[in-house]
Amino acid sequence: MTGLESDRYSQAVGQEGGHLSGQQLLFVTLIVRIAVVSVLATMLVRYHRFRDLLIYERRGWPMKFFFAFGLGLPLAAGVAARLLLRYNGLDVTLEGAFLAGLVTGPWAGAMVGAMVGTPALIAGEWAALPFAIGCGFAAGGIREACPKEAIWKFSPFVFGDVHRYVWRLFRNFRVDWQVVLLAAPIALQVLKQAIGRQWPTRMYLLDPTSPLQTAMVFLGTILCIATPIKIWNSARIEHRLQEQEKLLMKARIDALSNQINPHFLFNTLASISSLVRTKPETARTLIVKLSNMLRRRLRNQDHFVSLREELASVDEYLDIEAVRFGQQLQIEQQVGPDTLDALVPSMILQPLIENSIKHGIAPKVGGGRIILRSLRADGRTVIEVEDNGLGMSDERLQQALNGTTGPGGGIGLSNVCERLRVIYGDHCSVRLTSEPGRGTIARLEVPDVSTAAGALR
Repeated sequence: MTGLESDRYSQAVGQEGGHLSGQQLLFVTLIVRIAVVSVLATMLVRYHRFRDLLIYERRGWPMKFFFAFGLGLPLAAGVAARLLLRYNGLDVTLEGAFLAGLVTGPWAGAMVGAMVGTPALIAGEWAALPFAIGCGFAAGGIREACPKEAIWKFSPFVFGDVHRYVWRLFRNFRVDWQVVLLAAPIALQVLKQAIGRQWPTRMYLLDPTSPLQTAMVFLGTILCIATPIKIWNSARIEHRLQEQEKLLMKARIDALSNQINPHFLFNTLASISSLVRTKPETARTLIVKLSNMLRRRLRNQDHFVSLREELASVDEYLDIEAVRFGQQLQIEQQVGPDTLDALVPSMILQPLIENSIKHGIAPKVGGGRIILRSLRADGRTVIEVEDNGLGMSDERLQQALNGTTGPGGGIGLSNVCERLRVIYGDHCSVRLTSEPGRGTIARLEVPDVSTAAGALR
């Protein structure tokens, strides 16, 4: 039984059984076809390599082969299902080959056409294979000629704007690619109908018997092509938005990181200037250490570093401060070995230590001590910077956290809070506790950042 005979037989059975009329059966078949291509398009877009193919216009042969086999094999299985199971809703030969050529190019379209046409050729429908390959080449030719963004504007709702496209075509006397994209599959469906009616056993087709059914067939062809394009274009837009969000996040972190460096540099240069006349050798030592520290940081532009690297950077900073304060500044480290390989935002500890020295230790008669701790708790890395300096009142604590002007103000602590909020959102915590005359403790809790680090690098 040929495809045309099978279709007519199914319609007759539907009428005699009182279940579906021929028009109803045709309508259901078209709905199934649209659903099949929509589900297939949704499944394919979940693969990372397929999304890359949609996003980047320069595609190598491995990507084209991946697309051709990813789309062609399920469509070929649908043709085989029609031949073996006599179910017509899974055969989208024209639409599949045209879609492949339109999205990927003529050769990928021809490969998909060859895959979907081969089962029909084996079953004796000899016109199916050259027709399917021709659909792929025709769509690929349109893709080569038209602007690429015009393809992604082709949507299932194109019929509502047809009159506008046609008007622009005649008004401006230039090609409107939306009209071309609409007319091409319709022309191929007309050709398919002509071939199938001329040689019924050599080309499978749905056989409309009324103008309404004919319109339904042509509408189904357009929707089977436009719906996957709409799905894939939505995925492209979503991916671009995600990339823009990552770039925006990276720019904000860069801005916050760059804000710290001038702050630290200003304070250090102020210290050096105060020592130039009274202790020139000490000032010289500070300049050498500062240059080494800046050279190291310029070489390392990563947003995340291991706690081991962050502590090494802090040691360089403390070397500078130790020269300034001498025996007045004591440093104690209580670092858990299991925290050394934890990833933390770079330059996150120095502002905390700098604030402890500037606002806690420096004004205190006789100097003081800073304790740096780290430990693991509940799958998070906890870091504490404690000093026994002058401490702060609640008002000054709030000023320090907000970066407002005033005795406790400055960008250091507010910068740390903002960077952590940008990177981790609500998954981190910053707590500052202080008691006047007893000292201050800054406590950070950050989660593992393997995902966030990979997104920013």
